[in-house]
Order: sequence, then C-alpha cells, then structure tokens
Amino acid sequence: MQPLPRDFLTEMARKYSLSPEQEEVFVERYSRDEEKESDVAVAQLLKIADSTFRSRMTGVYKKFSIAGQGRGKSYRLWAFLNRALQQSDPAAIKQVQHQNIDQQVQSLRQVLHSLIQQRCSTMRVLNMEQPIGLGEIYTDVNILEKLTANRRLEVTELLEACLIQNSKDFDRFGLGRVTEKRVPGLEAVRRHNRLMVLGRPGAGKTTFLKYLAIQCIEGTDFATQVPFFVTLKEFAESGGQPSLLECLEQLVSDQSISSLRDALEAGRVLVLLDGLDEVQGQDSSRVIRQIRGFAERFHTSQIIVTCRIAAKSYTFEQFTEVEVADFDEPQVRTFVQKWFQSKKPERAAKFLQRLEENQPTKELANNPLLLTLLCLIFEEKGKFKANRSELYEEGLELLLERWDNKREIERDQIYKELSIRRKEDLLSKLALATFETGNYFFKRREAEEQIQIYIRNLPDSQANPDALEVDSKKVLRSIEAQHGLLTERAVDVYSFSHLTFHEYFVAREIKETNQLKILVKYVTDKRWREVFLLTAGMLRCADELAQLMKRQIDSLLATDPHLQDFLHWVHQKSQSVDTPYKPAAIRAFYFSQAHNFPRRTRARTRARARDRARTVTLTYDRARTLDRTLDRTLDRTLDRTLDRTLDLDLDLDLDRTLDHTLALARILARNPDLAIALARHPDLDLDRACTLDRELQLMLQQLQEQLPNCEDWAALQQWWKANGQDWTEQLRTVMVKYRNIGHDWQFSNNQKNLLQRYYDANLLLVDCLNSDCYISWEVREEIEATLLSPVSQQGMRNEE
Repeated sequence: MQPLPRDFLTEMARKYSLSPEQEEVFVERYSRDEEKESDVAVAQLLKIADSTFRSRMTGVYKKFSIAGQGRGKSYRLWAFLNRALQQSDPAAIKQVQHQNIDQQVQSLRQVLHSLIQQRCSTMRVLNMEQPIGLGEIYTDVNILEKLTANRRLEVTELLEACLIQNSKDFDRFGLGRVTEKRVPGLEAVRRHNRLMVLGRPGAGKTTFLKYLAIQCIEGTDFATQVPFFVTLKEFAESGGQPSLLECLEQLVSDQSISSLRDALEAGRVLVLLDGLDEVQGQDSSRVIRQIRGFAERFHTSQIIVTCRIAAKSYTFEQFTEVEVADFDEPQVRTFVQKWFQSKKPERAAKFLQRLEENQPTKELANNPLLLTLLCLIFEEKGKFKANRSELYEEGLELLLERWDNKREIERDQIYKELSIRRKEDLLSKLALATFETGNYFFKRREAEEQIQIYIRNLPDSQANPDALEVDSKKVLRSIEAQHGLLTERAVDVYSFSHLTFHEYFVAREIKETNQLKILVKYVTDKRWREVFLLTAGMLRCADELAQLMKRQIDSLLATDPHLQDFLHWVHQKSQSVDTPYKPAAIRAFYFSQAHNFPRRTRARTRARARDRARTVTLTYDRARTLDRTLDRTLDRTLDRTLDRTLDLDLDLDLDRTLDHTLALARILARNPDLAIALARHPDLDLDRACTLDRELQLMLQQLQEQLPNCEDWAALQQWWKANGQDWTEQLRTVMVKYRNIGHDWQFSNNQKNLLQRYYDANLLLVDCLNSDCYISWEVREEIEATLLSPVSQQGMRNEE
C-alpha cells in the first residue's frame, strides 16, 4: 500500500470525528508504507504500547465503518481512503505522488550505489595485471543513427570514397569511412527512451553501458533515475529462470521492492541490458520474450540493450537501433593519453608518433579493443612488434578466440567442422580471391560462393548444393557476428573489417600454399606492398622471395637497350667517385638525380613555374628516398644520414649541386620572369669545383660571368629570353664533359613510367630486406651487389 498524504489524512480524521489519540495513530499508520514499517514499528515511533496502538486503531475502524477481522480491515480502509483521495484535487494528488516517488528514487539510489560502483566503476581486459578505473580510461563514444549495413550503396560508390582526388593511390582509411553524422553517445541516450546499441566486437558497447550506470548513480547525468546494470548472459543462466523484473528485485532489499515497482511505473528507472549476443541459443527466445514483456509493462522506463551488430536476430518494436562508431583520430589520441597518463605519460606522444609512421597498424586503432592491445604492447616494450605479421596475428587471435574465452562466453557453433584454424584458412582463401581482383568490397554472393567451395571439402560436409548454400550463409553470418573480421558495409556488400587484416590473410594464404611466384608478379603494384612485407615476415626463410623479387624487378628493364644504357651509366658513374658508402647507395643516388627530377616541356603559367622553382629542393628530398634507405639498410654502422654526410663528400656534392643548377636553369629558361632566382642562386660554388678540377672551375666561372646584373630586372628578363636556352645547354655540355652528368636521356613517357616502377619496386625490395625477416647473408650480399645494375653487369658478377 502506498503512503497517503498527511494533510489529506488529517482532513479525513477530522471529517470522521476521530479523537486526538485515534488521529495520531491513523495519520502515522497510513502516511507510511505498511510493507516497510509494521504496526509494531509505528507504535514504537509513537512511544506507545502495541496493545494501545491496536485499541486505538479498532476505534478508527469503527468510525470509518470498516468491519471484518485481521489485516484485511487495514487494507479495506486504505482502499477507501485512496478512492477518496482520487476524487479530491488531481493536481494535489499528482504533487504528493511525485514527492513520494522522488523519495523512493533517492532511497533506491542509496541502496544501489555501492553495487553499481562495484560492478561498473572498473574494467579489466586482456592481460591487464589489475583493474583500471573506468574514469581513467573512458573515451566518449560516438553513435551512428543510421546503421552502416543499411546503407544502399553500390560497390563502385564505396570505392569512390577510398580514392584520393585524381590519384590511383589507395586511401587505406577509406575502407571504413562513414559519412553519416556522428552523435555523442550521451546525446543519443537523452534523445531516445528505448535504444538497441549495436556494434562490432570490441567496439566498446559494455564500457559505454558501464559509463552510463556510473554517470547516473553519481548524479552527473540522469540524476533523477535509478540505474540497473544487467549482464544478459548471467541473467539467462541464473537458476530458476527468473523474470527480468524478479532479476531487478533481487538487486535491492526486500523493503525496497515496492519502491522499485513504483519507480518503474513512474518511468524513473534506467535499465541497462548488456550483451544480447552472448546469450546461448537455447535461452535466446526466453530472454527476448522477457525484454519485450518488460518493455511493454513498464513502457515509460528507459531501456538500453547492447548487441553485436551482425548477431541481432530480433527487432524490438519501439526501440531505436543505433551503431557505435569506430574511433576517429581525436578519440584515439584521447584514449592513448589517458592510458599512459598515470603510468608512463612520456610514452603517449611516442606511441602516437609511431602509430602515425605505421599506417597499417594505425588502422587497427579505430577499434577500442585492438587499441587497448596496442597500448598494452607499447606499455611493456616501448615499441610495437618489429614483425608486423606477429602483431596482426595476436590481434586476430584476440578477435577469433581470446576475447570470448576471457569472459567465458561460448558461441553457437554454426558448422561443427569449422575450427579456429579452418576459419583462418577460409578467410585466407576469401582474402586472396578478392584481393587479386582488386575487390576490397565484395558482394554477399561472392563471399558465400568462396565459403561453399571451402566447406564442401570438409569431413561430413553437406553434399546437397541447397544445403551447402544454407550452410555458407550461416557461416558468413557467424564469422561476422562472432569475430567481426568481415563487415557489412552496405546492404549485401562486405569487406574485411580492416584492410590490414585483408592483407594479412592474403599473405597467410600465399605463405601456406607456397604461391611466391604468383606474388612477385605484383611487385610493381602499390596495393601489394604490405602483402610483400607481411609475407617476408611470415616465412621461416625469405631467401626465395627476395631472389624472385629481384629477378622480376630486373626483367622490367631487361629488354629495353636505352634503359640498359642508362643503368650502365649509373653503374659507371658510381664506380668513378671515391666515397665510403656502399656502391648500391651511390647507384641509387645517381639514379634519382638523373631520373626523378620532374621536367615540364612548357611552363603553363607563371604561378606554376614559381611553385616548381620553390619545390626543386623538396623534389630532390623525395627522389633520394631509395639512396637514403639503401645506405641505412646496407651499411648500418654509419651514424649519420646520407644527406648530412654528403656535404663532406665533395665529389658527390658537386654533382648534386650542378644537377640542381641545371634543373633550375631549364625552368628559368622557359620562364624569364624567374631569372633573378638563378642569378642569386648559390649553387655554382666555384671553390668546391676548384678542389676537384681547375679546368672545370674555369668553365663554370665563364658561365657565371655571362649572367647580367641581377638588379636590373628588365634587362635580366630580356637576357634570359634571348640567351637562356643557349646558356643552359652550355652548362649541360660542361657537366657531361667534366662530370659525366647532365645527359639528356630523352626517355619516352613509357620509359619514364618503367623507370618509376623499377625504382619503387627496388625500394620495396630494400624494405623487405630491412624488415624483421630472415634472409641469409649470401642472398643479401648478392642483392646488394647487383641492385640498380644493368642486366649485363649482373650476369658478369654471376659468372664471377
């Protein structure tokens, strides 16, 4: 029986002419909750004997004409009084009831405070040695109000989002790019009374619910509600199969059950139901019925349910379905800074820097669970694993097996023969089949066909094609729901959850099935770069892969005599200088100097020409990527980079200076308005030239003296219009004669393209050599000695 207003009871006592003694016990009895406070308790409160209390109440019943025996009289009088209350002022009644509910809610919050703190204030995942406070690590969640799997987009539309403007370079982060508006999680909860929060494994659904519970019980948000956090797996497996209401009642004292029901009826309870996907199949229907019935009965109370996005098999009416968005870069930074703040704060900046340098690993950081794994590894080692394949393997083990095992969750086995190893084999075959055709996104049917091909060869597989088709659909759904390695990006369009995992499984399939000869066909395809690096790291010995790559790279230029002549020149030039650096690094230096500087047949506008002149130095920096890498890779004993030490090597530095000047002069010859830049340019360093060759110094001095006074702008422009081309050609002739550089190779567009592909492929080969893979000393030496060499020179060395 709910308590009644004291003012109303006093009014009724006087209306029915109760004595002062009768009024005292009457008002005190019916202004209190009878289920919480007995007659004995009320008598003690009034400091009268139990018999006196009963005697006075007998007189009260007579005044109100309530007949009968036992507690029934007390309830009948309460019912009579309640009806009288209902017929009085509705506003007053509502106010009194609201005051009563407020008191009940505050009482319930006090009862539940310690329990919510105990269950929700900390988190402990993976290999954490001890729990961590939720407030120390929690990063605000963003919500997508439109599910990505419900987008009606074609594969071509998804691919367009992954391409940089006017470029064939693939944007790795574009695979998971979602353009729908993100809403802060708290805002979504305030906006919707019924929410089904969906997300991939490790997206942070449980952490979000725990955060809501703590915010509510501490009064930071939702301070007028009572939070209940229920793990649906525990609820489903609890003995006696209690109802959801009974489950909540078990969390409060017996004296608070009535208050709980009143709070539920008044819509003052925040019910947080976590992990619908973790409920076993045999319990699933019952749990769904319980949630549905509870929501219908207490239609004003707020209910939030979490579930893995692909495991959702039932739609609750009146519930709004939303999706937890992946972390964006600001969220990653916040999480990392919070993680290291109380442990090793200096490592946060280092972690983020290393992450920025390693784009494939950076992709994993948008998943909170995988980001936690990265933080744990970096916290222990101060770096990521050198062998990235081992790092990705650990992440996959986490998603495939360890994450559920850690929480003692057993998933339904859709296909009994599909062990973890076989799931990896299946994903590897699907990965290679789609990657080879350039399908980062693929239709559901294509995935199901690959699954059918695989599972029909397993023991006890279904022979019937229709049964196989049904099984393939179940397996696809299972892999998506249980592990999150495949993701539905739009209606019936899938991709791997991260391009990193797609590449890993491609490399795994190549390694497991020994398809190295197929792999090396893609040595000039930038899409396959990470696959090469991962495969090299997976192989017990990568000698064969390195040799196959070298032969494939050399074959690019082998049949073009002009390009072979260019490589001969590179080889000869590298032998003509006296330098402490490895020959391969010197060849890379001259290759980049001669080939990578961009030339434009005509300067289209003054602004573009100015930009080109300003970026000459930057272009050279990019061009020298391979020679820097080679020098760092092949001669690890050097403490200084090639750029710094080149200034100490006059032979190389003069060639670089002259080539730089010639390149700039060619631009200025076509753009006389920029002529003043060359007149002031310091590149013609005659003292440096003098050190090597007096005659060369004299020729350069004569060329410099031809330049007019740079202060007379009009004259300088006029001079360049008349003499610029001739002056540039004289400089080139001097360079060819005295330094054997500045040759005008007259490469065709096709040859330029071949040289660029050749250069990039060699850079990939060097990166493989420099990765955490095992390659014998003999193979390393052979590759180093013949890198960027003409085929004839390699043949001569092989004969030696």
